[in-house]
Formats: sequence, C-alpha cells, structure tokens
Amino acid sequence: MTANTPAQSLSGVRVLDLSRVLAGPWCTQTLADLGADVIKVERPGAGDDTRGWGPPFLKDRDGHDTAEAAYYLGTNRNKRSITIDIAKPAGQALIRDMVAQCDVFIENFKVGDMARYGLDAATLCALNPRLVYCSVTGFGQTGPYRERAGYDYAIQGIGGLMSVTGERDDLPGGGPQKVGVAVADLFTGMYATVAILAALRHRDLTGEGQAIDMALLDTQVAMLANLGANYLTTGVAPKRLGNAHQNIVPYQVFEVADGHIILAVGNDGQYAKFCEVAGRRDLAEDERFVRNADRVRHRHVLVPLLAEVLKQRQKADWLSALETAKVPCGAINDLGEVFADPHVKEREMTIEVQHPLSDALPLVASPMKLSSTPVQYRRAPPLLGEHTEELLAEFGLSPDQQAALRAQGALG
Repeated sequence: MTANTPAQSLSGVRVLDLSRVLAGPWCTQTLADLGADVIKVERPGAGDDTRGWGPPFLKDRDGHDTAEAAYYLGTNRNKRSITIDIAKPAGQALIRDMVAQCDVFIENFKVGDMARYGLDAATLCALNPRLVYCSVTGFGQTGPYRERAGYDYAIQGIGGLMSVTGERDDLPGGGPQKVGVAVADLFTGMYATVAILAALRHRDLTGEGQAIDMALLDTQVAMLANLGANYLTTGVAPKRLGNAHQNIVPYQVFEVADGHIILAVGNDGQYAKFCEVAGRRDLAEDERFVRNADRVRHRHVLVPLLAEVLKQRQKADWLSALETAKVPCGAINDLGEVFADPHVKEREMTIEVQHPLSDALPLVASPMKLSSTPVQYRRAPPLLGEHTEELLAEFGLSPDQQAALRAQGALG
C-alpha cells in the first residue's frame, strides 16, 4: 500500500480460512475485498474443490486451458494460499500456532471434524480468547440434521425455496425449480460476513471473541422473507406463481410483440400511470383493480386483460413509454447483454487483474461502493500453495522448521 492508497475498513484483520467451495469463500472474499488479510488454507495436491469445477477454465498466455476453473476464480481474489494437511498432527499443530496470531477463523467442515483435529471452537478460542470462530455447515451445530452433508441444491428444496420457485403446477412446465445460482450458499456467505463483522465489533469493545454457528438451512428459511411471513400470518403455504408476485399485481413477465418485458407495478399510482400509457384508463377506474389488494384478489381477471394489451406493442416502445412515465419495468438480459449494458459499465462492475498464468483475468467486481475506504483488488485468486513459504516466514517459522514440517508431510 502506498502513501496515496486509501485505507480499507478491515486493514489489520487477519483471517485464517479453512473453508472451500462457495459459502465460506464468498464470505472471506468479501472480507478480503474490504482489506482483511485472508489466508486460504488448502489441501496439498488438491486444494479447494472448485479449482477443478470446469470447464470453463482460465486460458494461459498461449490460449490453452489452465487448471484454474472460472468457478474458483470468481470467489477467491485478494487471498493468499498455503497448503497444510490438517489430517497430520504436525499440520494441526501448525494451525493452532497460526490461530494465536489471527483475528478470525472460518471453516465449513462437517460437524465433529474440527474436534477430531483439535481445531474446534472450544479449543481454538481457549488458545486465543479474542478469536472470532465461524463454522459454516448445512444444518448447524445442533439439531437432528446436524451430521448431514449440506449442499445448496438440497437446501433449496428442504428450506422451501423450490416450493415457491417455478411455473404454476397447473401450467406447462410447472413443478419444482431451483434458482439459477447457489443462493443458499451465497446468502449464507453474506450473513456469515455480517456476523463476523458484528463479532469483531464486540471483540474490539470487550476483548472477547466468540463462536458463530452459520447454517445453510437457517439462512434459506430466513431468506424466504415476505413468503415466510405470509405463511406464519395465515397458516397457508404459498404456491409457485412462475414470474408473478405473491402480493403485488401486475408484477411479472409479459409477452410483447417482439419478446418479453418485466412489468413491476409497485403501487396504485404506478398502476394508474401504466393504464394511461397503455390507453386503458378503464382498467384504472374499474373498482376491481383500483387498489393493489383488489388486483391481487382479481388477478385471474386482470392479468389476461393486460396480457392482450401488452402484445400489441414492441419491447422498445413499451420500455421507453413506461420509463418516461416512471412505471417500473425492464428488459430480460442474458449475461452478454448484462456486461455490455452502459449502466453496468458505468458502475464498473467488471475488473481485470494480473494473474501468474494470464496477463488479464476478468472478474465480476464487488458491488460495495465505499467513499472513504473503497474496495481494492490487491491480488488475483492465488495458485495452489502460492504463498506457503511467504506465510510460514511471516508466522515466524525458520527454514529448518519449514523443512521439518515438509518431512512430516504437513505441507504441500
């Protein structure tokens, strides 16, 4: 960091990261983007599972596939990689020694695994009472499912998300549908980030660390948000409604003359404006449709009427007219269109970083825009074990000690 480089919010915070795949690495990438020194501990010879989750893989300077999958690259920037075999007693002892010099420890092993290695929260927090210890599992440290392996796809089903995602059961294509990205993993990573920041705040005020128990299923249940509230209020489980909204009408995808648009009318005033643009003031004055609650009750009547109106004009015409009238609407873009969008470009939602195997590695940027402590892109996603010797030296291990650990099979 130079004298002209802005400070970062988490500068000075050191994170020992034993997580892999998505939820944990998403959390630690966020912490790293905010300035934390994240040390990614990986299995010798294999590393994070997602290194091999391709294609696509990063191309080298000659255009050939490397061993670095795009999946891995998207969740591991700003970290340093060290290879330690925690199945070996010497590797476990090394982790315990490192923990004494760290602020945060995060892992996503199955319940009980860390205790077998002597790396559980009780042990490590006793060694370093200021430590924030975060466990990420599928089902948490307690409860009848605690020993089950947790995968996003299954959690979306068990946690209710697939019961409200997808087309209506009575229409073609109806039935359970998962979300297109691993939202249970991603939300758990973000909630874990918030919990860690809260725990660090508490630690800085009191000197006391603590353990955090993050579960994908807990997160999935929580992120049902208004649908969970709907059920708890009524006792009636919401059903799949395809692209329609459970509580707002009209708020869904509609077919137009040359494709589809999203119409997202959020209040009665916007609905009246839409009817004006559509040339159907009568639909704004019909007592069945004046208020949102009535539109929800009579959606089976209103939506087909609107569908016929929307088919009469082309997408560009609708979007221009509705945007001018301040009626929320939108196109449905593929990712090529997303990254070509002038607004996305203006918001600098892509970055390029230098990578040891490629001159320019494109990545999705962080969405966090901080005025005084901005996100910085200091490091490319690390190669497996790229920083092992550097980190061991920082933690005070001499060349002879490093050699002894290698001889014991504790290092990659």
